Amino acid sequence: MTLKIFFLTLLLSFSLSNFGQTKSLTLSPNLNLPKDTVVSNKLVKSLNNFLSLKENPNKENPFVEKENLLETSMLLDEMKKIEQNAKTKDDNFYKGYLNNVVQLDADNFLIQFSYIGMKENVPVLAASFEVIAKQKDSKFFFSSPLKRNTIAWQSKKIGNCTFHYKNKLNNKVAGEYVKSVAALDKKLNIINAQIEWYGCSDFSDIIQNIGLDYKLDYNGKNSSTFSANENNTLLIVSGNADESFNSFDPHDLWHDRLRFAYSRDVINKPVDEGCAYLYGGSWGISWKQILNTFKEKVASNPNTDWLALAIYETPQLNFGESKEKHLMADYVVNALLVEKIEREKGFSAVIEFVCCGKNKKGGNDNYFTVLEKLTGISKSNFNTKIWELIKESKA
Repeated sequence: MTLKIFFLTLLLSFSLSNFGQTKSLTLSPNLNLPKDTVVSNKLVKSLNNFLSLKENPNKENPFVEKENLLETSMLLDEMKKIEQNAKTKDDNFYKGYLNNVVQLDADNFLIQFSYIGMKENVPVLAASFEVIAKQKDSKFFFSSPLKRNTIAWQSKKIGNCTFHYKNKLNNKVAGEYVKSVAALDKKLNIINAQIEWYGCSDFSDIIQNIGLDYKLDYNGKNSSTFSANENNTLLIVSGNADESFNSFDPHDLWHDRLRFAYSRDVINKPVDEGCAYLYGGSWGISWKQILNTFKEKVASNPNTDWLALAIYETPQLNFGESKEKHLMADYVVNALLVEKIEREKGFSAVIEFVCCGKNKKGGNDNYFTVLEKLTGISKSNFNTKIWELIKESKA
């Protein structure tokens, strides 16, 4: 069915459906379901049950088999809160609509469904998804089509990392990446974790492979990286014009491994970014270069109020070459604090600092409580101690 015919059918069916009363998918009048009504009913019921649980933790969805959880978790993350429209503050603005069912073999089906809302009698497409449905026992299980879509790709395992690529792999860079991962995992006490990396050409290539045919939020986007973390394995689907793994960013790698080990809910972003500067630089600029530039452009001003920066009382200082390639003064300050803490108390104390909780406007008491415990630095002596660290630091 073409998109135009689909929307015309949708317009006719909207007035007949009771979208407001149910979250079940509405079936297209032209849908070709399995001829066996028992199988057909089981398929639709299982799909609706699968989607009804999508807001729960992905690993708790009983309609996803463990061997397919990793890639399906990535797709489920894209489905969460898809019915909501932030502009209209309507939690059920977009309605589920089953577009297409294609039987692949006796027990497997390709399912396509969308979420559409109506604005001034015009249908607005929020997202379209594609999943594989596998019949087993009394129900169907659902998975992302990533493995099916990349079945012709090549794979190579190096250490705990498996690289999936279309044509060739830069073995030298991949090996360096594996060593860097191992070094960070040792610091973070991550044991025997696995990484599955897929090299896509661009953003469109990513979403088509994982089963996200379209999403309104991503209009115009041309590159990105998607990730999911399940069963002690990190899935990375990269779409940054690097299908052969010719490079990696140590800064981003720090973020990846920290978030693999600890919940985003406890990670303090400025401290996290400070660690990333210290251990991986930023935008290809080394920590030594960042510190030198910071001293020249920011710390050369004797009136700089570091405490005001730390508690968001003043605008954050970007001393990078542009807004896009920013370098933030408060991140450098946190890098200096992390350097001091690791030198004096060890890396376990760094973890305590970086996991002190999110910053909050109006004081950041959690941040200063942990900082004072580890270093003796408090709000009252913050400026004095930071100036001391800057003078002592060696770029």
